[in-house]
Amino acid sequence: MRTLRVPVDVGAGPPVVMLPGFALSPAVYRATATLLAEHCRVIVPDLYRVDTAWRYDEILQRFGATLDQLELDRVTIIGHSFAGCVELGFAARHPERIVELVFVDTLAVSREVPLAQEALRHPARLLWLATPRAAASFATTVLTHPRQIVEAAWFGFTSGRTADAERVAAAGLPAHVLWASRDSLLRREDGRAFARELHASFTVVEAPDGKPVDHDWMYRHPKLFVRYVERLGLAALRDGRERPGASL
Repeated sequence: MRTLRVPVDVGAGPPVVMLPGFALSPAVYRATATLLAEHCRVIVPDLYRVDTAWRYDEILQRFGATLDQLELDRVTIIGHSFAGCVELGFAARHPERIVELVFVDTLAVSREVPLAQEALRHPARLLWLATPRAAASFATTVLTHPRQIVEAAWFGFTSGRTADAERVAAAGLPAHVLWASRDSLLRREDGRAFARELHASFTVVEAPDGKPVDHDWMYRHPKLFVRYVERLGLAALRDGRERPGASL
């Protein structure tokens, strides 16, 4: 079975897998991963620049094979935006491999059209969301893997994952949903409903200076992101602090 490329693998201790948003490369999340790696080992695979057609089931299989290659039995997963669908699907099929789940501004594609509707309703806001690195990463992915991006987008806008959410909830997996105080792409009400489906906690993210936090905050504001993850009290971070030689 083919695996996913893993350009970012930093830190030591309990494994946390960070899944990047639509068409974004792991490099966009490197600063966030490096900061979080003070507590644990952080792995960021590339979900989109694959060498075959982008098929959801195959991506889930590749993800599992990647964990096997890295000799990771159980992991905590943090999925941003579109990547929540991969996180949710893998957890629904392999709950025994999950320690904890964190969904960041994502509906995990449990609802089909709202993401597309929101994006099209506020196209100017998409430009505001694009940091230079994110814009370059997105453009590179689209230019080098156009077929895969179209296939992933089509899946995202036509597939529902409600059954997967029900399986994750039934498995009793610890789950959390983090939501930007002003998400330009997704409605907070939908995020809160998704959290209820998962029996997950729901946290609205506020910046210390009172400025609005948007959909891209996971990579735009690494310190803020790690601060909120720390507040969740994840087992991976707690166990990481307890390992010999860990900094407090």
